[in-house]
Amino acid sequence: MSIISKDISKAAQLLSAGELVAIPTETVYGLAGNIFNEDAIHKIFEVKQRPLFNPLIVHLHSINQINDVASEFPEKAKLLAEAFWPGPLTLILKKNENIPDVITAGKDTVAIRMPHHPVTIELLQQIDFPLAAPSANPFNRISPTNAQHVAAYFEGKIPMVLDGGSCKKGIESTIVGFDENNTIIYRLGSLSVEEIQKVIGPVILKDKAKSAPTAPGMLAKHYSPKTKTVLVENVSLAIKNYPEEQIGVLSLKDKFSGPTIKESCILSATGNLDEAASNLYNALHILDQQNLTLIIAERLPEQGLGISMNDRLERASS
Repeated sequence: MSIISKDISKAAQLLSAGELVAIPTETVYGLAGNIFNEDAIHKIFEVKQRPLFNPLIVHLHSINQINDVASEFPEKAKLLAEAFWPGPLTLILKKNENIPDVITAGKDTVAIRMPHHPVTIELLQQIDFPLAAPSANPFNRISPTNAQHVAAYFEGKIPMVLDGGSCKKGIESTIVGFDENNTIIYRLGSLSVEEIQKVIGPVILKDKAKSAPTAPGMLAKHYSPKTKTVLVENVSLAIKNYPEEQIGVLSLKDKFSGPTIKESCILSATGNLDEAASNLYNALHILDQQNLTLIIAERLPEQGLGISMNDRLERASS
């Protein structure tokens, strides 16, 4: 029996009862629980097999809820929220004392965002608590961008996946924090660095963390297929270097063929980086199901969302 449903009221009832529900957002599907129910939050970590040192993101339906979860709201954070919420922006802010330490990995800051998805906004309006929701995948695996991806991961482990169709953005939110006068990007994502800089000026990019990350999604190894993956500048040359492998190719717009190539996925026939981002994880899911011995991924242009996608592919091949 499928756990996929479009019933928002049922999802609200399950969450209110302390259960987990996978929810759609514009970026990826999240595995959600009531932020004030510590049993539910611990269940998220257990189901995902996620280490407790890795903090979660809190999801709101209105900017007016900020004071419920954060003790400070700096001016630059307000400017970004006004410009990009609802949308793929997560803000790291000083937390209120009522936020359980398990959500923040014991840190004095909390990650907050307002998803840009009508189904999840309606769900959040039906319940009287925010939701903690990391991506709805086992730890380190490929993030899910449709309800079927989530069900394949968690059938029998969670009661419901709330179906909101395919995610439009396709990669996680950009995470931004503040240190005195500095604006720090902790995780590249669906909101480009250039878009953020237009609103608040220069930013600092934080390096990937090997352990105990400051924010979600900072670990060096993440978003990974089970199949060995390499990220290369020149796909044709890489194919020649692996004559014994059963290869799947992930490329921006060029299709590849040859005796060792079993599958070739392109992200955008026109080379559009927005379209490519929305297709990235689904293409990785497809390749990971083909009994390949190697995925060769093409490095994308280092501009706009190409930078964020290269970040994901670097982690997948780490």
